[in-house]
Amino acid sequence: MNRFEGKVALVTGGGRGIGKATVARFAAEGAKVTAADLAFDDDVAGLCVETDVTDRDAVEAAVARTVEEHGGLDILVTCAGIIRDNLVFKMTDDDWEAVIATHLRGTFLATQAAQAYMTQHGGGKMVLISSSSAQGNRGQLNYSAAKAGIQGMTWTLAIELGRFDINVNCVAPGFVSTAMTRQTAERIGVDFEDFQKHAAEETPLKRIGEPEDIAGVIAFLCSEDASYVSGQVIYVRGGP
Repeated sequence: MNRFEGKVALVTGGGRGIGKATVARFAAEGAKVTAADLAFDDDVAGLCVETDVTDRDAVEAAVARTVEEHGGLDILVTCAGIIRDNLVFKMTDDDWEAVIATHLRGTFLATQAAQAYMTQHGGGKMVLISSSSAQGNRGQLNYSAAKAGIQGMTWTLAIELGRFDINVNCVAPGFVSTAMTRQTAERIGVDFEDFQKHAAEETPLKRIGEPEDIAGVIAFLCSEDASYVSGQVIYVRGGP
């Protein structure tokens, strides 16, 4: 499949996990891809640009470099994220601010910078990454609030940018095997393999998600097959 031949994609958080899998999927289907992140695995498929998504200048520079080196920008996926889990009575101001800044400010800055180009060059596709934790999860008040906010951003951006032929959608993964979920296991003091087995048992499909499962849905939303899909939140969690 070469659904993205001639297209250019920018993936924030593209150095690891879901973002890295998304970069690989776009590249495999013909796109030129930029991965914007603070750290990168050795085998990232795209152009790697060190980017702090909470820094306006850094985000705008990542967009500008993508346009300069790849010749445009057709797709934005906002995967950058962190966790600072704790129960509400233990959560510090820094725990709160870091998660809100990375997810909400980071998504805002990326979408604002991307739309400035897309609105002047024929439109594009945006996919924002939320989480099933948007519906609430013990120990994740900051993360849940941020991920719920991203869903609100999706609906508003879809309304504002639709007239410029920009589709904006949201993917909300459930349990996916990544370094972030390993951090969660470490936080609560359980073996990661046992943690994954328990998560699989709680999932109707009886398995956990892999980054490639999420990347496939993102790719669909960025393809012409989804040209009339906008303002939607799709939960990808192995069941209802």
